[in-house]
Amino acid sequence: MDIKTPDDEQEPLIDVQARKDHRRLDIDKVGVKDIRYPIIVRDRSRGEQNTIASINMYVKLPHLFKGTHMSRFLEVLAEYDQAISVASLPDLLEKIRNRLDAEEAHIELHFPYFIKKTAPVSKSAALMDYEIEFFGVLTGDKYTMTVKVMVPVTSLCPCSKEISDAGAHNQRSHVTVSVQFKKFLWVEEIIDLVEANASCQLYTILKRPDEKFVTEHAYNNPKFVEDMVRSVAEDLEKDSRVNWFTVESENFESIHNHSAYAMIEGGNKE
Repeated sequence: MDIKTPDDEQEPLIDVQARKDHRRLDIDKVGVKDIRYPIIVRDRSRGEQNTIASINMYVKLPHLFKGTHMSRFLEVLAEYDQAISVASLPDLLEKIRNRLDAEEAHIELHFPYFIKKTAPVSKSAALMDYEIEFFGVLTGDKYTMTVKVMVPVTSLCPCSKEISDAGAHNQRSHVTVSVQFKKFLWVEEIIDLVEANASCQLYTILKRPDEKFVTEHAYNNPKFVEDMVRSVAEDLEKDSRVNWFTVESENFESIHNHSAYAMIEGGNKE
């Protein structure tokens, strides 16, 4: 004898998202945000590094449809149940497009990246973290990848040094570089480039001899925010691998209750 369950008697559930929308407005990005997920990124010194990313995923929604199917983003991501890598992003975006019947798909990853740094005098070593973002877009057959790296550094004010009988004010600064490249570029290369153009780079551990060194080094290398973005942009312009870039510098001023800021865009974005 067959026994019927409640599920057998249920009618198919209505798909509200698939209904038509009368406003005839495309939505540029619709999807899910702030998903925490393990990822694997290439590491210049160790081969690869495991970290945790905050992930956003979107598609472009045509005006015909009322909504998208949010659960399908998570279903695609779940197929990468161990971790996702940068190399897998085009494949992941293609699956999102197919699963959601979309022409354009986006993915954004924001994660900490760790590099072991050695103090300049004592040689004390410790990990230092940098904020990294990857932006992937698949439109038709065209895939675009943008890497964004935020590098904290020290900047010392040239004007303060010039007009003061003793000392000069300095501050911690955030230099943010976004790049699209023709050939592979290490995250560490971007970090090295920024730190080389700062008044002084930062370290996790500083003993007294190290503190003396970084204080004097910064004093001998004063930089405005304008100097920072111009110097970094000049080096990026010389790198044939770089297709397009922006450089931003923000100084968290030590003698003002506001920040100083500058930005340069360069290259030939395709």
